[in-house]
Amino acid sequence: MAEEISKSELRSSAAATSTPSSSTTAKSRWSWPSVLRWIPTSTNHIIAAEKRLLSIIKTPYVQEQVNIGSSPPGSKIRWFRSSSDEPRFINTVTFDSKEDSPTLIMVHGYGASQGFFFRNFDALASRFRVIAIDQLGCGGSSRPDFTCKSTEETEAWFIDSFEEWRKAKNLSNFILLGHSLGGYVAAKYALKHPEHVQHLILVGPAGFSAQSDAKSEWITKFRATWKGAILNHLWESNFTPQKIIRGLGPWGPDLVRKYTNARFGAYSSGSVLTTEESSLLTDYVYHTLAAKASGELCLKYIFAFGAFARMPLLHRIKKLFPTAILWILIPSKTDIQHAPEWKVPTTFIYGFEDWMNYQGAQEARKHMKVPCEIIRVPQGGHFVFIDNPSGFHAAMFYACRRFLSPDPDHESLPEGLSSA
Repeated sequence: MAEEISKSELRSSAAATSTPSSSTTAKSRWSWPSVLRWIPTSTNHIIAAEKRLLSIIKTPYVQEQVNIGSSPPGSKIRWFRSSSDEPRFINTVTFDSKEDSPTLIMVHGYGASQGFFFRNFDALASRFRVIAIDQLGCGGSSRPDFTCKSTEETEAWFIDSFEEWRKAKNLSNFILLGHSLGGYVAAKYALKHPEHVQHLILVGPAGFSAQSDAKSEWITKFRATWKGAILNHLWESNFTPQKIIRGLGPWGPDLVRKYTNARFGAYSSGSVLTTEESSLLTDYVYHTLAAKASGELCLKYIFAFGAFARMPLLHRIKKLFPTAILWILIPSKTDIQHAPEWKVPTTFIYGFEDWMNYQGAQEARKHMKVPCEIIRVPQGGHFVFIDNPSGFHAAMFYACRRFLSPDPDHESLPEGLSSA
């Protein structure tokens, strides 16, 4: 069963639990019972911060905690050796939409959660039935003990929990959007369950480059230095940025505030974060980062130091075979004949200043037998949907034109966007 909370209830709850001013907040950190808490956060803090952030959304929505059970499909193992057999929940928000609107499911990236799309919900909900989730172990979703020991187990943690969520929601024939790590998960899900995905939208996706790529040479050289050796050791030890936030205790919120103020809006199109947006986002980001470590511990299993995929989504094998062969997440060359086929039409969206390399998408497109396009959005970085929301929305509507337009073949690329 899903626990549903209407928007009006969220706003009334938000008013009751709203964040006080910065000076009051500083005092409340040390008041009873917070005086006993080194890290001033909790599950209740996460939910309250989310309610406050989403209270600025104009479109009515419903929030649910969707029960996905306690183990992966077909497995007797409880979410990979978790010590608890209690059911797990995926935090979900569904926005009101016009009848017969196409369904758009949005999956966040690493160190983020569904609230990061707060600047997009209203615009997208005008054309889609928008559903956004917190992945297992992230945001307001359940945070089981993370005990995965391999890349395969770690991928299954996200993919299988998403599939259980899909079945609980009885969804199919949807557009699936994933950002960064969420793009990696979305692509992997579409490979495993293409029958449910009508269109795949990958926004600055991770996983389309490997350490063997020529442009990774600088990482190899850097790792040979003493600084690089230390950072590589920390990476392989699964030392995550979130651990720094937790280690700072009551000073953690101040570091997050400096980060969000410096990071978001850096490539702004003129629609910079308002004071309210900045404050609410900072509060939300802190509580989601400082909470119990769970899904964040996927990092070293999916990516090598430098954010190169350990098992790249698309890799061209030139030395082993006389012709180019598509290699999709295959552990060895003997399994190449069993590679799943890329069956879902795909759109890549990148900000002009995205540190993710769009050339990987260009290489991937060469081997796809389905429609694939690459759209670049100006004045946007890795979080293009925050940096330039209007440009991102234009890219989204164009990418989904066959679901939205009566004459998609005559739709032209919106002004300002470019096709790679």
